[in-house]
Amino acid sequence: MEIILAKTAGFCYGVKRAVNIAEKTAHESGPCYTLGALIHNRHVTDALSEKGVREARSIEEIPPGATVIIRSHGAGEAEYEALKARGNTVVDATCPNVSKIHRIVREASEKGRVPVVIGTLGHPEVQAICGWAKTAVVFKDKEDLTERMDQEIPDRSTPISVVHQTTGIKNQAKICDEILKKEYTNCEIFDTICDATSRRQEEAEEIAKMCDAMVVIGDRHSANAAKLAEICGKRCSRVIFTESASELDLSELAGVKILGVTAGASTPAWIIKEVHRKMTDEVKEIEVNQEGTVEAGDNTSESFDEMLDKNFKTLNTGERVTGIVQSINQTEVSVDLGTKHSGYIPISELTDDPDLKPEDIVQVGSEVEAYVMRVNDVEGTIMLSKKRLDAVKNWEVIETARAERTILEGTIKEQNKGGLVAIVKGIRVFIPASQSGLPRGADLSVLLNTKQQFRVTEVNRSKRRVVGSIRDVKNEMRRLAAEKTWNEIEVGKRYVGTVKSLTSYGAFIDIGGVDGMAHVSELSWRRIKNPAEILQVGDTIEVYVISFDKENKRISLGHRLPEDNPWQIFTSKYETGSVATVKIVKIMQYGAFAEILPGVDGLIHVSQITSERRLENPGEVLSEGQEVTVRITDIDYENQKVSLSIKALYEEPQDAPEIDDAVEESAEAQVVYDTDAAAEEKQAAAEEFEEQSL
Repeated sequence: MEIILAKTAGFCYGVKRAVNIAEKTAHESGPCYTLGALIHNRHVTDALSEKGVREARSIEEIPPGATVIIRSHGAGEAEYEALKARGNTVVDATCPNVSKIHRIVREASEKGRVPVVIGTLGHPEVQAICGWAKTAVVFKDKEDLTERMDQEIPDRSTPISVVHQTTGIKNQAKICDEILKKEYTNCEIFDTICDATSRRQEEAEEIAKMCDAMVVIGDRHSANAAKLAEICGKRCSRVIFTESASELDLSELAGVKILGVTAGASTPAWIIKEVHRKMTDEVKEIEVNQEGTVEAGDNTSESFDEMLDKNFKTLNTGERVTGIVQSINQTEVSVDLGTKHSGYIPISELTDDPDLKPEDIVQVGSEVEAYVMRVNDVEGTIMLSKKRLDAVKNWEVIETARAERTILEGTIKEQNKGGLVAIVKGIRVFIPASQSGLPRGADLSVLLNTKQQFRVTEVNRSKRRVVGSIRDVKNEMRRLAAEKTWNEIEVGKRYVGTVKSLTSYGAFIDIGGVDGMAHVSELSWRRIKNPAEILQVGDTIEVYVISFDKENKRISLGHRLPEDNPWQIFTSKYETGSVATVKIVKIMQYGAFAEILPGVDGLIHVSQITSERRLENPGEVLSEGQEVTVRITDIDYENQKVSLSIKALYEEPQDAPEIDDAVEESAEAQVVYDTDAAAEEKQAAAEEFEEQSL
């Protein structure tokens, strides 16, 4: 017969703590009393009685001045006050989880809220909880709640605070919580079911699915043992509830091949061992009778004992443990260590990385390794630290990264006189200014709170000193990118590059580890004298390859695209005689330059502005920024020049007058002058227009 023992079988930490307190009190103070049964297990209370721990059913049975132990189920506030008034010395062995409920109920009652307790009304724990409120309402389960809540709390706006008996079943508790949240507008709910109880119930249910029979060991007055039997009965057809080995009827195990064993929170290890020993001895007798040999395993017995000892193991500070994450909240992570103590990791002991949230590090149901920081036997808790265990592992990672030149990533959190400090895996890495990857004298603060890749160049674990280099990684990345660029480059290929530097004649642009040069004439279709007019260092810009020389590592880039050539756009849209609306961009003595479309200007000669009178200056009727309608009178396709006229809009076309040999024709406006002064003015206009065109 294979026997499966539940990991959480037997004493919970609250019960174990109460028993230890009673034994210690009796040893140090002599005979003492418990107010009610210390725990729900008569075998344990009988053993304590022999050591001088006597059970009193009421305060009146306790002599004034005697030492009184408050049992694990707790007591009401009035009972504490009565014992104090009689001069009794009170030793509190209340389970810490129950004490927590007392505080919740008392504070809720003081605020005028109505405490609602989901549990068994006659149970000592529930009675004690109600003893900390002015008034409290108890519901046993869902059915009781739906039947009586209209009677007990008819006003749905009543503020209520909901707690649960520590031995409750979580699934059933959730149903009650949902009902109350839906019905009452001012409802606060506290999850007070003991984690150890929940784990015990969940584990018993899982084992029951796999077994032919389940043995539940516990006192019949124990609520949690009774619930275990109820849960197992839903998954296994044969459930044997026994208080001790002497009560166990072995005939009920006939034909069982796989047997599951669990025990209530008030069941000590020695009773579990006695029950197991009786079962295995019976197997030996059967084998002797049928086979004539004894093959029953002492190994089975030893294995069971080992499992049981492990179940009751007490952890010590400094130990390295592995547990399962049970829950995550704003202050701590609850961890199941498979022991009677509840493990928890404060958020401050989870990680040193400020960029990580608890959910980024651990998930409910996942395994987590940690160091034991402190064992609190009084409260039955163990404080753990993941970050301290991780620190040891992380130093190993850092040292390995140094040896293998691995690239690490960390967040830049500080700037100091010498450089920057990055945090990687909770370890500070100093990055000298010269290794920041920025130009000499650059502002290092631009890297603060950014993630950066770097290599570890120096490690001194004893001095907790680590030095890294961002520049080393950037240089390598640039080298690899440059190799890829040179291998794939071709004329016409387009890149999105970064402006690295500017000169008067062009811009140097990084297109992937390689700098190419875009001449000022290739940056824009409009006339610019300096690249700084349209670009800044750090800008991203789309460019294409005009030519390249792999041998000399030179690349010529262009930014302006042929299809964006404004002259081509102009000639495809306009012709001589077309009418256009233009904007005056510059006023000269001899005329006004007007923008036809971005990148293409035309000249309105002073003589082509109006026919009403002779103008001395175009500024008499025109101003910069003004929009006017003009006719295109001439397009010089070879020199890309355009002549415009306002006057031509209102005149019939005429044959051009004969031109005297001594008078030259203006290239801009095709206007004839009949004086030497006019000829000089015309020549100046031509030169100015030529300069503007260039």
